[in-house]
Amino acid sequence: MTDSSDKTANPNPVNLDHPTFARVKEAFRDHQFSATEFRGQSTLIVQPDDLLEVMRFMRDDEQCQYNFLSDVIGVDYEGYEADMPGRFAVIYNLCAYGRDDRFFVKVFLSPSLPTDGIEEDPALWVESVTSLWPGAEWTEREVFDMFGIRFRNHPDLRRILTWGEFPAHPLRKDYPLRGRGEREQYRVVDRTSS
Repeated sequence: MTDSSDKTANPNPVNLDHPTFARVKEAFRDHQFSATEFRGQSTLIVQPDDLLEVMRFMRDDEQCQYNFLSDVIGVDYEGYEADMPGRFAVIYNLCAYGRDDRFFVKVFLSPSLPTDGIEEDPALWVESVTSLWPGAEWTEREVFDMFGIRFRNHPDLRRILTWGEFPAHPLRKDYPLRGRGEREQYRVVDRTSS
């Protein structure tokens, strides 16, 4: 496990002593991981193909016991790719309520097609964790809708915040701030016309 934090930005050494790091490293000796810690928040960076196996372990292992998935978040690191293993990331916010512990798992993905449209990119797929935490269904749909990252074996992967034929993924950084004409299609409603 490597520390991928930037030590030039923080002169204090990074302390990667969260017990979950050691437990996962011990259980998956042949897997490649990275780890970061920032302001007391620990993050394990997992390869996309290993995600479901590692998440199942973290939920079921007696020492980990991350029994609640609080959130699934998408991030677009466009413009920072040189510092990151991929342009997009999916971040899982896990909680172990028995010991009041929060832990993050991150997966990086790099697009293989231009990202200015809605084409299905085979490189932007990751395994769904709904088989482990059914509550991930809606948050994974939100990441799909906003970023175009698809979740394999998701029970109902369709848009959740925009309409089904929406022509893009609006939280990608290459999506125009003013949109692509979607707002111009709506009738303006004021007090006299409502």
